[in-house]
Amino acid sequence: MKTQRALMFTGIALGASLVSLTANAQDQQSWTMTSTWPENIDAVKIDRHWVDMVNNIAGDALQIEFHPGGTLMPGTEVFDATETGSIEASGDWPGYWAGLNPAFSPLATTTSLFNALDYFNWIQQWGGRELYQEIYGQFGLVYLPYGVLNNESGFMGRTPIESIADLEGKRLRIAGRDQGRVMEQLGGSQVTLAGGEVYQAIERGVVDAAEFSAPGIDYSVGLAEVADYWATPGWHQSATVFGVMINKDAWDALSEDTQTKLQMAADATMGWSLAWSERESTDATQKFIDAGITINQFSEEDLAHIQEITNEVIVRGACEHPDHAKVYHSMISYMEHYATWRDISAPFNMSRVTDDLPSLEDLEACMNQ
Repeated sequence: MKTQRALMFTGIALGASLVSLTANAQDQQSWTMTSTWPENIDAVKIDRHWVDMVNNIAGDALQIEFHPGGTLMPGTEVFDATETGSIEASGDWPGYWAGLNPAFSPLATTTSLFNALDYFNWIQQWGGRELYQEIYGQFGLVYLPYGVLNNESGFMGRTPIESIADLEGKRLRIAGRDQGRVMEQLGGSQVTLAGGEVYQAIERGVVDAAEFSAPGIDYSVGLAEVADYWATPGWHQSATVFGVMINKDAWDALSEDTQTKLQMAADATMGWSLAWSERESTDATQKFIDAGITINQFSEEDLAHIQEITNEVIVRGACEHPDHAKVYHSMISYMEHYATWRDISAPFNMSRVTDDLPSLEDLEACMNQ
């Protein structure tokens, strides 16, 4: 009798364990994720860092299978694939989608405005995070910013650029609508090229100079092999944001606890990305110097003139689309508000110190058109 009872309880326990294992297997979800960045561009390391962290801290509920850019589809197709649910997620740079809504441009980068810590502050505490959700949400996507880089290298090429006067008549690879408009007023012409084409464009003389990313990434794609001159600082992209866009249905299928873990991983990756990229930029700068590149820096007068043009371009673009105006209004509001503490803590502060900014009143007028 005791033997029968023991067998019965053992059977019940085994059955309960099998039910529990089945439930856990059913609860764990699998996502497919890709990126705009191929394996040979170091920006993909930011995507991988987030994926590895998510799989580590939320692996019982979600496992993400990551594929570098170009292995599942061209980078230009990842937005549509994520929106339609063909894949659940993709790492991106928001500026690639500015043709869908110009507000994506300042969500990706600014010309002569934010530095990396400005983006970090704004996203975390001044309403930036909510604006990413609003703009991406128009396309059925959830967005988690998880990468921020400080200003880009500048222009590299085989033609010396020592001042903004040298931009006159030059063909320059430059990304972004606002960036192109500023360049046009400086006398240069914007050449639009995919990042993977920059090396050959410099090598073959298709462009006089080109920008791509921060020094660490620029070195990783071989620009030290083809560029003789480097014009800095990279005012055209004073900082850069990367992140992951997630299909909203896939996001909504996650538990609130798992969603929180994905957000935690994004915030942690953002902090890591800044320190990682600054170290990479420092080491790569020395490598460029060792390779014999000549570095020319724009003067304070040149940068002040660029700021004046930038302010006009921002307001003009804002009046063309209310979302564009809304994002820039939030950014300028942050800079003016933060100045209360920022300016009295200079030079030991976390932001650019400047009082030459686009007019909030002009941006409000654009928003209300």
